[in-house]
Amino acid sequence: MNCISLIGMPGAGKSTIGVLLAKSLGYDFVDTDLLIQVYARRTLPTIIAEDGFMALREIEATVISALQSSNTVIATGGSAVYSAPSMKRLALLGEIVYLRARRVTLQHRIGDFRARGIAAAPATTLDQLMAERTPLYERYATHSVDADQHSERVVQTVLAALHKI
Repeated sequence: MNCISLIGMPGAGKSTIGVLLAKSLGYDFVDTDLLIQVYARRTLPTIIAEDGFMALREIEATVISALQSSNTVIATGGSAVYSAPSMKRLALLGEIVYLRARRVTLQHRIGDFRARGIAAAPATTLDQLMAERTPLYERYATHSVDADQHSERVVQTVLAALHKI
């Protein structure tokens, strides 16, 4: 398969970069957060409020494990890396790119951490979430790219890493 999956922290730019990357490659684009909302018929914050963050992670794993795509850029939710079967599915579909961003960049982009629909325990801080998830992103990524730069530059860096330019 020839998909490109983007993983990384909330605010790393997976959806933004995903759209731009898909456009530059002539690929389709899929945002798994949107697929989750369609599947569950609720927003991410509503799922978390009503059923808890672990329920969101379970739905996310179900949605990602069922993906059937080719020539597609896939923007995942930040918690996709908690599911080994999901990550195995993404690896079968193609390359996995970790969009790595500094804490200050993430905080600036995220704004209100709790309103974002982040699949984490209620008292979790951004620093704790980064410490927990970063090793998982690094484990599953076939490529890592600095996402602190301007979007167009990130896209060019991803393309270069994938040898698409």
